[in-house]
Amino acid sequence: MKVTIACIGSGNMGTALMKGAAAIAGPENIGFSDVDKPKAEAAAASFGGKVYASNSLAVREGDFVFLAVKPQILKSVLEEIAPALKERLSSSRPLTLVSIAPGWSIEKIQTVLGLKAPVVRIMPNTPALISRGVIVMAPSPEVPAERTTQLEKILSGAGLVDRLEEKYLDAVTGLSGSGPAFVYLFIEALADGGVQAGLPRDKALRYAAQTVLGSAAMVLETGKHPGELKDMVTSPGGTTIAGVAALENRAFRAAAINAVEAAWRRAVELA
Repeated sequence: MKVTIACIGSGNMGTALMKGAAAIAGPENIGFSDVDKPKAEAAAASFGGKVYASNSLAVREGDFVFLAVKPQILKSVLEEIAPALKERLSSSRPLTLVSIAPGWSIEKIQTVLGLKAPVVRIMPNTPALISRGVIVMAPSPEVPAERTTQLEKILSGAGLVDRLEEKYLDAVTGLSGSGPAFVYLFIEALADGGVQAGLPRDKALRYAAQTVLGSAAMVLETGKHPGELKDMVTSPGGTTIAGVAALENRAFRAAAINAVEAAWRRAVELA
């Protein structure tokens, strides 16, 4: 795929997405721009990308420009690149902005820029670091269908890509955006349970992580409802139903639901 991708910001998520994109577009076509130049150089060197001298240069050269900076500094970055963006959009070379900033709606981004720029808002999660992420995308009306399809292919190198209306992205933030942290807590708790039952720590952690990985794969690959798969394991009067009862006595499912809801509400507050 012949396309140039520029990433403003070289943190973990931006780097993860660019590494995935490198497998599709080629590392030589991907570059970073960051006020922390050594950080950008390290990110680029990790897969053979390049570094842009400034954010404005990234906008002038990138066909897709990722905004991978913290939400609290996005406004200043948008104001900085606005002149270069206006110049670029008046040319014959198409450009699409891709924002990963939670709480920043497409409308808010366009308002700060002072123009109806083509913007795709995405919500990725950290497993994108190992190409197993969930990336949900919502394009603005200004983004041509073929560009959305092209971006979908670029992002596919980092994991599962899906399209959704922008109004759902805060809920996505609460579920798949924050969800890995909830899963890590569960894995840690499972391993602690194994240790309490007498297993060595390293073995317990390995078994717990593989159990969660395998169980998730069962849901995705069989297409069966998690409740049905659970029932396949819980024999009458057996060990599993005793454990399930212990979890339900502590309102396990309610706690998980409340965790996603709390993260979603916080995302709404940030917006």
